Amino acid sequence: MPSPFNVTEFIFLGFSSSQQVQRVCFVIFLLVYAAIVLGNFLLILTVLSSASLGSPMYFFLSCLSLVEICYSSTTVPKLISDLLAERKSISVGGCMAQLFLMHFFGGIEIFLLTVMAYDRYVAICKPLHYTTIMNRQVCAVFVGTALAGGFAHSIAEVLLIFQLPFCGPNVIDHYFCDVLPLLKLACSDSFLIGLLTVANGGTLSVVSFVVLLASYVVILLHLRTRSSEGRRKALSTCASHVTVVTLFFVPCVFIYLRPSATLPADKLVAVFYTVITPLLNPVIYSLRNAEVKKAVKNLWIRTVKLARDRG
Repeated sequence: MPSPFNVTEFIFLGFSSSQQVQRVCFVIFLLVYAAIVLGNFLLILTVLSSASLGSPMYFFLSCLSLVEICYSSTTVPKLISDLLAERKSISVGGCMAQLFLMHFFGGIEIFLLTVMAYDRYVAICKPLHYTTIMNRQVCAVFVGTALAGGFAHSIAEVLLIFQLPFCGPNVIDHYFCDVLPLLKLACSDSFLIGLLTVANGGTLSVVSFVVLLASYVVILLHLRTRSSEGRRKALSTCASHVTVVTLFFVPCVFIYLRPSATLPADKLVAVFYTVITPLLNPVIYSLRNAEVKKAVKNLWIRTVKLARDRG
Protein backbone atom coordinates (compact mmCIF):
# COMPACT_ATOMS: atom_id res chain seq x y z
CA MET A 1 0.00 0.00 0.00
CA PRO A 2 1.33 3.49 -0.84
CA SER A 3 2.60 5.53 2.07
CA PRO A 4 0.03 8.00 3.44
CA PHE A 5 2.85 10.55 3.75
CA ASN A 6 3.73 10.74 0.02
CA VAL A 7 1.68 13.94 -0.18
CA THR A 8 3.08 16.71 2.02
CA GLU A 9 0.49 19.41 1.33
CA PHE A 10 -2.92 20.03 -0.19
CA ILE A 11 -4.00 22.82 -2.54
CA PHE A 12 -7.41 24.48 -2.22
CA LEU A 13 -9.28 25.63 -5.33
CA GLY A 14 -11.49 27.95 -3.27
CA PHE A 15 -14.56 29.62 -4.73
CA SER A 16 -13.20 31.13 -7.92
CA SER A 17 -10.02 31.61 -9.93
CA SER A 18 -11.01 35.19 -10.82
CA GLN A 19 -8.91 37.77 -8.96
CA GLN A 20 -11.77 40.27 -8.97
CA VAL A 21 -14.21 37.76 -7.47
CA GLN A 22 -11.62 36.80 -4.85
CA ARG A 23 -11.13 40.44 -3.80
CA VAL A 24 -14.88 40.90 -3.39
CA CYS A 25 -15.11 37.66 -1.40
CA PHE A 26 -12.18 38.81 0.76
CA VAL A 27 -14.02 41.97 1.81
CA ILE A 28 -17.31 40.11 2.39
CA PHE A 29 -15.83 37.29 4.47
CA LEU A 30 -13.59 39.66 6.44
CA LEU A 31 -16.60 41.75 7.45
CA VAL A 32 -18.69 38.66 8.16
CA TYR A 33 -15.99 37.09 10.32
CA ALA A 34 -15.59 40.32 12.29
CA ALA A 35 -19.37 40.34 12.81
CA ILE A 36 -19.30 36.68 13.96
CA VAL A 37 -16.62 37.33 16.58
CA LEU A 38 -18.05 40.65 17.81
CA GLY A 39 -21.68 39.50 17.81
CA ASN A 40 -21.06 36.27 19.69
CA PHE A 41 -18.59 37.93 22.07
CA LEU A 42 -21.20 40.61 22.84
CA LEU A 43 -23.76 37.88 23.60
CA ILE A 44 -21.30 36.12 25.94
CA LEU A 45 -20.46 39.41 27.67
CA THR A 46 -24.15 40.27 28.03
CA VAL A 47 -24.96 36.93 29.66
CA LEU A 48 -21.98 37.12 32.02
CA SER A 49 -22.68 40.71 33.10
CA SER A 50 -26.45 40.50 33.52
CA ALA A 51 -28.01 39.07 36.69
CA SER A 52 -31.34 38.61 34.88
CA LEU A 53 -29.74 36.12 32.45
CA GLY A 54 -28.60 33.65 35.08
CA SER A 55 -30.81 30.73 34.06
CA PRO A 56 -29.35 27.54 32.48
CA MET A 57 -30.78 28.53 29.09
CA TYR A 58 -28.53 31.59 28.90
CA PHE A 59 -25.56 29.65 30.28
CA PHE A 60 -25.91 27.18 27.40
CA LEU A 61 -26.44 30.08 24.99
CA SER A 62 -23.15 31.68 26.06
CA CYS A 63 -21.41 28.31 25.64
CA LEU A 64 -22.93 28.02 22.17
CA SER A 65 -21.67 31.49 21.24
CA LEU A 66 -18.15 30.58 22.37
CA VAL A 67 -18.30 27.40 20.29
CA GLU A 68 -19.54 29.40 17.28
CA ILE A 69 -16.50 31.70 17.49
CA CYS A 70 -14.13 28.73 17.71
CA TYR A 71 -15.99 26.80 15.00
CA SER A 72 -15.89 29.59 12.43
CA SER A 73 -12.26 30.34 13.36
CA THR A 74 -11.15 26.89 12.17
CA THR A 75 -12.03 27.71 8.54
CA VAL A 76 -12.82 31.38 7.93
CA PRO A 77 -9.42 33.01 8.75
CA LYS A 78 -7.67 30.53 6.44
CA LEU A 79 -10.27 31.22 3.75
CA ILE A 80 -9.74 34.98 4.09
CA SER A 81 -5.95 34.71 3.82
CA ASP A 82 -6.22 32.34 0.85
CA LEU A 83 -8.40 34.81 -1.05
CA LEU A 84 -5.35 37.10 -1.31
CA ALA A 85 -2.85 34.28 -1.87
CA GLU A 86 -1.68 33.11 -5.25
CA ARG A 87 -1.16 29.56 -3.99
CA LYS A 88 -3.77 28.29 -1.54
CA SER A 89 -1.91 25.49 0.22
CA ILE A 90 -2.07 23.75 3.59
CA SER A 91 0.27 21.13 5.04
CA VAL A 92 -0.98 17.61 5.73
CA GLY A 93 -0.62 18.26 9.46
CA GLY A 94 -2.49 21.55 9.15
CA CYS A 95 -5.20 19.82 7.14
CA MET A 96 -5.67 17.10 9.78
CA ALA A 97 -5.71 19.74 12.54
CA GLN A 98 -8.36 21.74 10.68
CA LEU A 99 -10.41 18.57 10.11
CA PHE A 100 -10.18 17.63 13.79
CA LEU A 101 -11.04 21.09 15.13
CA MET A 102 -13.92 21.62 12.73
CA HIS A 103 -15.58 18.33 13.66
CA PHE A 104 -14.70 18.81 17.33
CA PHE A 105 -16.48 22.16 17.61
CA GLY A 106 -19.20 21.02 15.21
CA GLY A 107 -19.85 17.97 17.38
CA ILE A 108 -19.96 20.12 20.51
CA GLU A 109 -22.51 22.38 18.81
CA ILE A 110 -24.72 19.40 17.92
CA PHE A 111 -24.72 18.18 21.53
CA LEU A 112 -25.24 21.69 22.92
CA LEU A 113 -28.25 22.29 20.69
CA THR A 114 -29.69 18.98 21.88
CA VAL A 115 -29.08 19.96 25.52
CA MET A 116 -30.74 23.33 24.91
CA ALA A 117 -33.81 21.55 23.53
CA TYR A 118 -33.95 19.39 26.67
CA ASP A 119 -33.61 22.53 28.80
CA ARG A 120 -36.63 24.07 27.06
CA TYR A 121 -38.57 20.81 27.48
CA VAL A 122 -37.95 20.80 31.24
CA ALA A 123 -38.68 24.53 31.58
CA ILE A 124 -41.99 24.31 29.72
CA CYS A 125 -43.26 20.82 30.56
CA LYS A 126 -41.94 20.56 34.15
CA PRO A 127 -41.64 24.17 35.37
CA LEU A 128 -42.02 23.34 39.09
CA HIS A 129 -39.03 20.97 38.96
CA TYR A 130 -36.91 23.06 36.57
CA THR A 131 -34.44 24.49 39.12
CA THR A 132 -34.03 21.07 40.73
CA ILE A 133 -33.46 19.19 37.50
CA MET A 134 -31.32 21.83 35.77
CA ASN A 135 -29.01 22.69 38.67
CA ARG A 136 -25.40 23.83 38.22
CA GLN A 137 -23.95 20.34 38.57
CA VAL A 138 -26.26 18.96 35.89
CA CYS A 139 -25.44 21.87 33.55
CA ALA A 140 -21.71 21.24 34.06
CA VAL A 141 -22.20 17.54 33.30
CA PHE A 142 -24.10 18.40 30.11
CA VAL A 143 -21.32 20.72 28.92
CA GLY A 144 -18.69 18.11 29.78
CA THR A 145 -20.67 15.49 27.87
CA ALA A 146 -20.85 17.81 24.86
CA LEU A 147 -17.06 18.24 24.96
CA ALA A 148 -16.51 14.49 25.25
CA GLY A 149 -19.02 13.77 22.48
CA GLY A 150 -17.42 16.31 20.17
CA PHE A 151 -13.98 14.85 20.84
CA ALA A 152 -15.14 11.27 20.22
CA HIS A 153 -16.84 12.24 16.96
CA SER A 154 -13.86 14.27 15.75
CA ILE A 155 -11.13 11.80 16.64
CA ALA A 156 -13.09 9.05 14.89
CA GLU A 157 -13.23 11.12 11.68
CA VAL A 158 -9.49 11.86 11.77
CA LEU A 159 -8.55 8.23 12.51
CA LEU A 160 -10.67 7.07 9.58
CA ILE A 161 -8.95 9.52 7.22
CA PHE A 162 -5.54 8.43 8.53
CA GLN A 163 -6.28 4.93 7.23
CA LEU A 164 -6.17 6.24 3.66
CA PRO A 165 -3.01 6.72 1.57
CA PHE A 166 -2.56 10.03 -0.28
CA CYS A 167 0.03 9.52 -2.98
CA GLY A 168 -1.26 11.28 -6.09
CA PRO A 169 -3.48 14.33 -6.68
CA ASN A 170 -3.45 16.86 -3.87
CA VAL A 171 -5.90 19.48 -5.17
CA ILE A 172 -9.02 19.89 -3.01
CA ASP A 173 -12.04 21.45 -4.68
CA HIS A 174 -13.08 23.21 -1.50
CA TYR A 175 -12.00 26.04 0.80
CA PHE A 176 -11.14 23.85 3.81
CA CYS A 177 -10.17 20.27 4.64
CA ASP A 178 -13.20 18.04 5.08
CA VAL A 179 -13.93 14.34 4.92
CA LEU A 180 -15.58 13.99 1.50
CA PRO A 181 -13.00 16.00 -0.51
CA LEU A 182 -10.20 14.02 1.16
CA LEU A 183 -11.88 10.71 0.41
CA LYS A 184 -11.95 11.72 -3.23
CA LEU A 185 -8.14 12.13 -3.25
CA ALA A 186 -7.33 8.77 -1.66
CA CYS A 187 -5.22 6.37 -3.72
CA SER A 188 -7.08 3.27 -2.51
CA ASP A 189 -10.71 2.21 -2.45
CA SER A 190 -12.40 4.51 0.07
CA PHE A 191 -15.91 3.02 -0.09
CA LEU A 192 -15.79 1.37 3.34
CA ILE A 193 -14.19 4.42 4.97
CA GLY A 194 -16.86 6.53 3.29
CA LEU A 195 -19.62 4.40 4.81
CA LEU A 196 -18.00 4.65 8.25
CA THR A 197 -17.77 8.45 8.00
CA VAL A 198 -21.45 8.56 7.02
CA ALA A 199 -22.23 6.35 10.02
CA ASN A 200 -20.23 8.67 12.27
CA GLY A 201 -21.10 12.14 10.98
CA GLY A 202 -24.33 11.69 9.03
CA THR A 203 -26.05 9.47 11.54
CA LEU A 204 -25.11 11.79 14.41
CA SER A 205 -26.63 14.75 12.55
CA VAL A 206 -29.82 12.92 11.58
CA VAL A 207 -30.45 11.30 14.97
CA SER A 208 -29.84 14.58 16.81
CA PHE A 209 -32.06 16.48 14.36
CA VAL A 210 -34.90 13.96 14.76
CA VAL A 211 -34.58 14.05 18.57
CA LEU A 212 -34.67 17.86 18.49
CA LEU A 213 -37.76 17.95 16.28
CA ALA A 214 -39.49 15.33 18.43
CA SER A 215 -38.76 17.32 21.59
CA TYR A 216 -40.35 20.42 20.10
CA VAL A 217 -43.40 18.46 18.97
CA VAL A 218 -43.84 17.36 22.61
CA ILE A 219 -43.38 20.97 23.75
CA LEU A 220 -45.98 22.24 21.25
CA LEU A 221 -48.49 19.62 22.39
CA HIS A 222 -47.91 20.63 26.00
CA LEU A 223 -48.38 24.33 25.22
CA ARG A 224 -52.02 23.73 24.29
CA THR A 225 -52.83 23.81 28.01
CA ARG A 226 -51.04 27.12 28.62
CA SER A 227 -52.49 30.64 28.57
CA SER A 228 -52.08 32.71 25.41
CA GLU A 229 -49.35 34.84 27.04
CA GLY A 230 -47.49 31.75 28.25
CA ARG A 231 -47.72 30.19 24.78
CA ARG A 232 -46.46 33.35 23.13
CA LYS A 233 -43.40 33.65 25.38
CA ALA A 234 -42.54 29.94 25.11
CA LEU A 235 -43.01 29.87 21.34
CA SER A 236 -40.80 32.94 20.93
CA THR A 237 -37.92 31.22 22.75
CA CYS A 238 -38.45 27.91 20.95
CA ALA A 239 -38.72 29.57 17.53
CA SER A 240 -35.24 31.08 17.95
CA HIS A 241 -33.78 27.68 18.80
CA VAL A 242 -35.60 25.88 15.97
CA THR A 243 -34.34 28.46 13.47
CA VAL A 244 -30.70 27.98 14.55
CA VAL A 245 -31.14 24.19 14.58
CA THR A 246 -32.56 24.18 11.04
CA LEU A 247 -29.84 26.47 9.65
CA PHE A 248 -27.14 24.21 11.13
CA PHE A 249 -28.54 20.71 10.70
CA VAL A 250 -30.11 20.78 7.23
CA PRO A 251 -26.81 21.65 5.45
CA CYS A 252 -24.93 19.13 7.66
CA VAL A 253 -27.35 16.35 6.74
CA PHE A 254 -27.05 17.27 3.06
CA ILE A 255 -23.23 17.10 3.20
CA TYR A 256 -22.57 14.16 5.50
CA LEU A 257 -25.48 11.77 4.95
CA ARG A 258 -24.40 10.46 1.57
CA PRO A 259 -21.63 8.24 0.15
CA SER A 260 -18.13 9.52 -0.59
CA ALA A 261 -19.05 11.80 -3.46
CA THR A 262 -18.70 15.56 -3.79
CA LEU A 263 -21.12 17.92 -5.52
CA PRO A 264 -20.51 21.39 -7.02
CA ALA A 265 -22.92 22.88 -4.47
CA ASP A 266 -21.00 21.52 -1.46
CA LYS A 267 -18.88 24.65 -1.03
CA LEU A 268 -21.90 26.95 -0.97
CA VAL A 269 -23.81 24.62 1.38
CA ALA A 270 -20.79 24.48 3.71
CA VAL A 271 -20.92 28.29 3.98
CA PHE A 272 -24.26 27.93 5.79
CA TYR A 273 -22.95 25.89 8.72
CA THR A 274 -19.43 27.38 8.88
CA VAL A 275 -20.31 31.06 8.33
CA ILE A 276 -24.03 31.88 8.17
CA THR A 277 -25.14 30.02 11.32
CA PRO A 278 -22.38 31.50 13.55
CA LEU A 279 -23.26 34.94 12.12
CA LEU A 280 -27.01 34.67 12.70
CA ASN A 281 -26.86 32.94 16.08
CA PRO A 282 -26.53 36.13 18.20
CA VAL A 283 -28.92 38.02 15.93
CA ILE A 284 -31.68 35.41 16.14
CA TYR A 285 -31.43 34.94 19.90
CA SER A 286 -31.21 38.69 20.55
CA LEU A 287 -34.00 39.94 18.29
CA ARG A 288 -36.52 37.32 19.43
CA ASN A 289 -35.76 37.51 23.15
CA ALA A 290 -36.94 40.52 25.14
CA GLU A 291 -34.70 39.69 28.12
CA VAL A 292 -31.56 39.57 25.97
CA LYS A 293 -32.49 42.83 24.21
CA LYS A 294 -33.05 44.52 27.55
CA ALA A 295 -29.75 43.17 28.92
CA VAL A 296 -27.85 44.37 25.83
CA LYS A 297 -29.42 47.81 26.22
CA ASN A 298 -28.46 47.96 29.91
CA LEU A 299 -24.92 46.84 29.11
CA TRP A 300 -24.63 49.59 26.49
CA ILE A 301 -25.94 52.22 28.94
CA ARG A 302 -23.46 51.11 31.62
CA THR A 303 -20.59 51.12 29.13
CA VAL A 304 -21.42 54.62 27.87
CA LYS A 305 -21.81 55.92 31.43
CA LEU A 306 -18.47 54.41 32.45
CA ALA A 307 -16.78 55.95 29.40
CA ARG A 308 -18.23 59.37 30.26
CA ASP A 309 -17.14 59.12 33.90
CA ARG A 310 -13.59 58.28 32.86
CA GLY A 311 -13.59 61.07 30.31
